[in-house]
Amino acid sequence: MLHKTRGVVFRFTKYGDTSIIVNIFTELFGMQSYIVNGVRSQSAKSRIALYQPLTLLDLIVYHRENANIMRIKEIKCLYPYHAIPTDIRKSALAMFINEVINKTIKEESHAQELCEFLIQSLIALDQQSKVENFHLLFLIKLSRFLGFGAQNKNEIVAGRIASQEAEAMLEQLVSAAYDAPLVISNTLRRELLDVLLRFYADHIETLGEMKSVQVLREVMS
Repeated sequence: MLHKTRGVVFRFTKYGDTSIIVNIFTELFGMQSYIVNGVRSQSAKSRIALYQPLTLLDLIVYHRENANIMRIKEIKCLYPYHAIPTDIRKSALAMFINEVINKTIKEESHAQELCEFLIQSLIALDQQSKVENFHLLFLIKLSRFLGFGAQNKNEIVAGRIASQEAEAMLEQLVSAAYDAPLVISNTLRRELLDVLLRFYADHIETLGEMKSVQVLREVMS
């Protein structure tokens, strides 16, 4: 049966000589795997751009309950990024966001709300001029969709080591929008990220080491 849905690409893996299996978080069905044939052939190489991580898509898909791999009937880009591919700060943030969501988002519950959040967050990252605190706000907002959402700074700190300055800033961050004019030093921003990642690690056993953090720190310093 055919369904129209929006989605966010999480990752893809090569399959056979010219095909891929792409994992897309859709607003109708949550995380789904789709096989796309021939997309890595010489004649179709331009189409592979649609399956790069974090690409926002409009889709018409075939869906069968309990099937492991589906097929896509029609696909087009929902929103083409303008700044993320060319701005080194935004590229580093996108890399971090991609690692976070691949490690944390597994289930299909609240798919529509979570998909909408991801789409609007990524569009905001692409469009905003000041993004140095974006990853901190993203982690706080995403946690609310993952079932351990932080509504106040005490839930984030909760026995984890944090300076008074960090606690005071977390109080602002938990209610701030992406475009909030928050002034945070590089040193404090690093501490806040460490606290938030410990907060995540305590709730998600499979989080492990975040490889993109080092790149993010270098770019944002």
